[in-house]
Amino acid sequence: MTSIPFSSVINKAKSKLSYNLRQFSTAIRRHIEDEGDWFYSSEWWGAGTASDAQTVFREISDKGNGVVSVLAYPSSKPENKNWHKVESWLQQRFAETNPSCEKNGFGVIGYQWRTLHFNDDTRQSTVKIMAAYEKCDPASVFYMQQPHCLAVPYVKSMISAGLATITSCNYDLSSAVCGKKIMNILCIGHGGGSIPLFLASKIQGAVVHIVEIDPLVISASTQAMGFPRFAVMTMSGERACTNPDPISTLLWKGIHERLLLHESDAEKFISETTTLYDIVFIDAYDGEDIFPHKLWDPNSTFLKALANQLHPEHGTVVLNLHSDTDLSDDSSVSPNFYILPMGKYVSSVCKAYKDVLLGDRSLHGGLAYTVSVPWVCNTSLTVSRGFGKADSRDVVLNSLLAKSLQVENILDLPFSCLQYIKRGFNLID
Repeated sequence: MTSIPFSSVINKAKSKLSYNLRQFSTAIRRHIEDEGDWFYSSEWWGAGTASDAQTVFREISDKGNGVVSVLAYPSSKPENKNWHKVESWLQQRFAETNPSCEKNGFGVIGYQWRTLHFNDDTRQSTVKIMAAYEKCDPASVFYMQQPHCLAVPYVKSMISAGLATITSCNYDLSSAVCGKKIMNILCIGHGGGSIPLFLASKIQGAVVHIVEIDPLVISASTQAMGFPRFAVMTMSGERACTNPDPISTLLWKGIHERLLLHESDAEKFISETTTLYDIVFIDAYDGEDIFPHKLWDPNSTFLKALANQLHPEHGTVVLNLHSDTDLSDDSSVSPNFYILPMGKYVSSVCKAYKDVLLGDRSLHGGLAYTVSVPWVCNTSLTVSRGFGKADSRDVVLNSLLAKSLQVENILDLPFSCLQYIKRGFNLID
């Protein structure tokens, strides 16, 4: 969330508001329940052109990510006629957080897609943001990332596989969702923050630690992608903002208090933390689109430390990996149906994570598997303890598919987990 005050007098503020309404205006009308459905990808990927985009953040990184930029694209949904529901929600939240104030009002300016890029080429993250303003002060704009909207398929794949797997390890996800138990989650690689924000909003008991080495990525997400500023931690482990501002409290209703965004090297962080994590999500590609070798070297401090901080009974790790085998030369083959074979690089990463995190457990319990992500050339690797002995591919897959239905119901997901688990499912030997 970002608050942007304008210095102009009231008549100029009204003019600025009219400009904002045009910038965030609804484009094409569509009717799909999941706002992050790949059906909308043409708005921010593929059919989108440079002329459609507005650069809202751009700086040069000194952490190997080159130029870090955020581009904004018009969003076609939600429709204008539904905005009053969100405005009513904002009004209700204001009444809850400011009971002594008799009246105030909020308006929705509109919605945008915002994409994070490294070196103007590599797309690192895509989120949808809502822009709102206080009617008593039309010169203020507040950005709120929409936590329910997961635009990139590999993100849905990681969450589907991770939660279905940990639930298969007899982890009580229902209690965590209701806030009856703490679920310690670690996200390595921040991007726009869609994974941690989604988990914190859906799971009331989730306490999400996020590790990001590049301060510019943190700035981009909090300034231009609607991620709550209150999550940012100092090097000493304290909140950068001691108390959340009233708008943060209004928008996030405690979600921001369960997000802890650390500027740190992943190896350093995992070596120093004392937290035992239930589930870990890793998506840490640099400006050259490379997954750092020290994050998958079997002899690295990182993997050994991660093994020590992973819950021994149900600890689960999910990685996003870029497939290292090209698509078929047949241009008629759709990536949605073509299953990429596993190359040497992905195989090496899978073996390293399974060997270090499971050790001898794979003989008696625990497993590792990969799935191919629909529509994009990504592979999701999941390594888990406590699953039970993997007797056969079909037994494991059927168990995961059954649990994925439970996950969908418990979290009231806007998408089906099934297509993100069964496609190209492969047990790692």
